[in-house]
Amino acid sequence: MELKLATAEKQVLEELVKLVQSRGLCGENGGWKEFLDAKDKKKIGSPNDPSKRSHDELVAFLTTFKKKQDLQVLKCHANFLLIEKLEQECPGNDTPEQSLVRLTVEHPAYSVDYSFEPHSEDWFVSDVGVKTSKVMESTDLVAVDCEMVLCDNGTEGLVRVGVVDRDLKVILDEFVKPDKPVVDYRTDITGITAEDIEKATLSLVDIQETLQPFLSNGAILVGHSLNKDLEVLKIYHPKVIDTALVFKYPNARKPRRASLNNLCKSILGYEVRKAGVSHDCVNDATAAMKLALAVIEKRANTTIPPSKEPAKTSRGCYCAFVIFRSSEEADQAFENVDGDQGQDSFGLPQKLVIFKLTSGSRVSIYVRKMVEDGSA
Repeated sequence: MELKLATAEKQVLEELVKLVQSRGLCGENGGWKEFLDAKDKKKIGSPNDPSKRSHDELVAFLTTFKKKQDLQVLKCHANFLLIEKLEQECPGNDTPEQSLVRLTVEHPAYSVDYSFEPHSEDWFVSDVGVKTSKVMESTDLVAVDCEMVLCDNGTEGLVRVGVVDRDLKVILDEFVKPDKPVVDYRTDITGITAEDIEKATLSLVDIQETLQPFLSNGAILVGHSLNKDLEVLKIYHPKVIDTALVFKYPNARKPRRASLNNLCKSILGYEVRKAGVSHDCVNDATAAMKLALAVIEKRANTTIPPSKEPAKTSRGCYCAFVIFRSSEEADQAFENVDGDQGQDSFGLPQKLVIFKLTSGSRVSIYVRKMVEDGSA
């Protein structure tokens, strides 16, 4: 870690030393005070404040930490500082790639979805936070998607991983042997069987080691609900673009996430998943990369356009949008609907319309305004 720390910005090193002090952590030669006493030979008036110490002195102290768990703590905090710095900087200076990272980390769900606890031995923590500014500002992109099975202890196990680069070239497409017995292969979803896993030779550590060079060089990880993939990969990396958080529905009172398939239909014009066909992690990783590139290179809008065809909801009902030329025209159309008026669960005005089919069946529909009364 010494060579990597040697290129870190001084302000980052200062914050890492302050973290060590606050947690009472000790390296091979003790804590910060012991390090300074040994270095300064207990000179009176020697400054303890890390900001008053040179870059080389800070590096010399931090490189006395050798335990993996201590290094995990330091790298995690450096990565946290990297995200904090992004949030404090002016968005106007962002590259298109950085703007999508910003949309991800500033989403209300980010702090919950990405609140990993990556301090155990089997986690890989990226060291990008202690790299030079050039590495931290890299705009390289790598998309990831995983297939998971249910293990006997109730956790999810990694069984396949697909990785593609910015040019949509496949970097990795491998089966992975889980470290716990599998109780449900979820074959209808994953397409994976026990026979596939029996042939697998790679472990989770092998996958982490394959991805490590990309992460250390500052690549941005791309994926859909990427937090789930990173959790099963046991990888913590701060530079992420999560297409489930980047794209949003118009006029949504509550953040509602679009499925990868719906995003592909709305933004890219094709379906990544066909009904009754199992997932393919390479296809899903490719789709997530194409969505990111649609915004980065083609300036696609991150607001999901209303579907022109009826869409089936999670409850098995169908919904469709009608778009008017003006709010006045929309208000008048809603006023003309003959039905019982109320509000939906988010407070939006809606009317219940009930009518009878020629077959004698009664059918009900809700006609809802997608904005509050009085909104433009």
